[in-house]
Amino acid sequence: MTNQASMETPTTMPPAQAPALPVASIVHRDARCVVVDKPAGLSTHRGWDATDDALLQRVRDAVNAYVFPIHRLDRGASGLVLFALDAPAARALSLAWPDADKRYLAITRGHPPAHLLIDHPIPRAPGEDRVDARTEIWLRDRFGRYALVEARLHTGRLHQIRRHLKHISCPLIGDVRYGKGEHNRIFRTQHNLHRLALHCTHLTIAHPDGGELSVSSPLPADLAAAIASCHQHYPAVV
Repeated sequence: MTNQASMETPTTMPPAQAPALPVASIVHRDARCVVVDKPAGLSTHRGWDATDDALLQRVRDAVNAYVFPIHRLDRGASGLVLFALDAPAARALSLAWPDADKRYLAITRGHPPAHLLIDHPIPRAPGEDRVDARTEIWLRDRFGRYALVEARLHTGRLHQIRRHLKHISCPLIGDVRYGKGEHNRIFRTQHNLHRLALHCTHLTIAHPDGGELSVSSPLPADLAAAIASCHQHYPAVV
């Protein structure tokens, strides 16, 4: 069942807090789970930054029920995030998560190959040993020195897409940790993009009640506008 609802931004903020973030839309809800479209700039849950606002609390308040996060997106990224609505569903979805089809779109500095499986170990978490990590990517568009890349995660490590794109010398635009400051500034000043250029566009996973749950999210307006601006500014790449 699909429910095109929205979660309201909290009405009270500390005086020094930035303007309210965009609402996070519910793109799917049924008796066992809910999928939301997270805006950039919002943490999946508390503890990843200094603010009290987080996606988990917004979803909980919107559905008026306890929710179980199955995965997370970086604060700077946007797109689909899956929550379970009961403990057995959370266990089932967590077990199914490694085999789920998770797709992302990213803007990179540099052009990767048309298709590539990046098989490069990275730490599971800061300070830990490197572990197996695989990301499959496809080149979808090129504009000047930049590219639109589709990525599919085959493992789930911290900052995996960001680290793997850096590994092949195609860092993400807007990435202050693994990217290039010069190109991040170009996108801020010339293409009005002030965020990590990464969006979770598609998710297919086995549903706890049988069958598949499959949801999609279009590129948000700021990423689409940045790509259009690039096409205007840079000559076509043949």
